[in-house]
Amino acid sequence: MRLAKQLIKPSAIFFDLDGTLIDSAPDLGAAADKMRLDRGLPSLPDTLYRPMAGAGARGMLKVAFDISPDHADFLIMREEFFANYEASIGAKTARTTAFTGVHEMLRSLEAQGILWGIVTNKSKRFTEPLVACTALLHGACAVVSGDTTPHAKPHPAPLLEAFRLASQAMQNQRTITPADCWYVGDDKRDIDAGRGANMATIAAAWGYEGEHQLTTWNADHILTEPSKLIALL
Repeated sequence: MRLAKQLIKPSAIFFDLDGTLIDSAPDLGAAADKMRLDRGLPSLPDTLYRPMAGAGARGMLKVAFDISPDHADFLIMREEFFANYEASIGAKTARTTAFTGVHEMLRSLEAQGILWGIVTNKSKRFTEPLVACTALLHGACAVVSGDTTPHAKPHPAPLLEAFRLASQAMQNQRTITPADCWYVGDDKRDIDAGRGANMATIAAAWGYEGEHQLTTWNADHILTEPSKLIALL
């Protein structure tokens, strides 16, 4: 855990989803790998897909087929990837799990009366069924997807929408501002969005990027595991 500055105890903490609360890399990689198998190509190991999980379809298709968004077939192949991934959500073969310590972290926040929510760039098409089938996530006071607002992260709009929903959930018990909130994520876009929304920012080094990369993001804190968040409180 690297401490950058003293933080005030938050009224609400918002989290990125993939790479922060849940490890969806196995299912994202499987969705892309199925495309290879369907084309008669050999399977690739999870270890190749995992580092690119934070980039979603763009990252998975880059690993599987070495194509980028400017490729003529990218949009068609992206939709095929989306369909494969969507079919995996909630399936018996799904391998998405919460990161070690996330369950205890969220329960601790609830016990302390701190609201928590989810702000992800994942579209509602995937976020809503994933949250619905994951009991751990049912306590979220806000679930904001990449297409909930006109802008996705790194724009601050999704975080400000989560703040609005959290404020409603408090039912006028107290008045808060975005500065009373923290945002936790494993991608530079998360830190940029949090800073833009005037929230304290925490980089999750247990995600897909690794601690070395996170040091360049100017987050207020870098935490190596979910239990360290409770220590900050």
